[in-house]
Amino acid sequence: MTPTLAHHESRHVGGRGTAPTSRARDWAEIQERMFVPLYDTVYRDVGVGPGTRLLGLGCGSGLALLRAAALGAEVTGADTDVDLLGMARQRLLPAPEEGGRRWPARLVTEAVPEAGVAPFTLITAFGGAADPAALQRASALAATGSRVIVASPVDPGAFAGTITSRLAGLAAVGATSAPVHGERPAPATAGERLLHIVLAAGLRNPRTAVVNCPFGYPGIECALRGLLASGAFDTAIGAAGADRVVKELVEAIRPHVGADGAVWLPNPLPYVVAEV
Repeated sequence: MTPTLAHHESRHVGGRGTAPTSRARDWAEIQERMFVPLYDTVYRDVGVGPGTRLLGLGCGSGLALLRAAALGAEVTGADTDVDLLGMARQRLLPAPEEGGRRWPARLVTEAVPEAGVAPFTLITAFGGAADPAALQRASALAATGSRVIVASPVDPGAFAGTITSRLAGLAAVGATSAPVHGERPAPATAGERLLHIVLAAGLRNPRTAVVNCPFGYPGIECALRGLLASGAFDTAIGAAGADRVVKELVEAIRPHVGADGAVWLPNPLPYVVAEV
């Protein structure tokens, strides 16, 4: 039997419903933590610490920013999703009556912020910067030679591909980028798509690395909520309907359910490091 999603009427199915924060909460409470190995590996890779001025594009609910701030970085987060940004504000800039530490952080409800008082030394796009023009605008806010990191946690790899193959006629499902004017279509693999974005944005000296970020959930219901909160299946939902996509996703997950009911999905995640 296919589990019934508790938030089936909400943003899981691609639109704002009566509970607009449910998808944001599923991302923040279930899915985002899966990418801690990515955040920590990248920060070690580029040496984040005191003196780092980090701009996080598509910062979401702020976990990556929080981990950078804990290393001593000054962080700025930009995101157009007000629900996710509100959760980032609770993490990084809690109100005095809420208690908790306030970090050296600035949050803006924009895809790319206006120029600050000092150039950034690191730009991250952990949500997969699908628009090279936005990445290029952001790079103009950074000092020459600053690192730019692009990754794509919203692409759960083989599982998006499985849904694609099962749903006839949806050959484009799972694509996370579009071709730039006059250029050949973006490559198919996640790493190649990221490299395509970085080069189209005019960044220099790109190199690709891979970090293992396995997805672990206590059960199928939790796995569905987390994966659907990623946005990777929104196109499929729009084309085939939420019920069909949920059914296909459950079938893709079943081989990864252990005897205790827990779900473990392998997820080797590529990222690209480039320079302004």
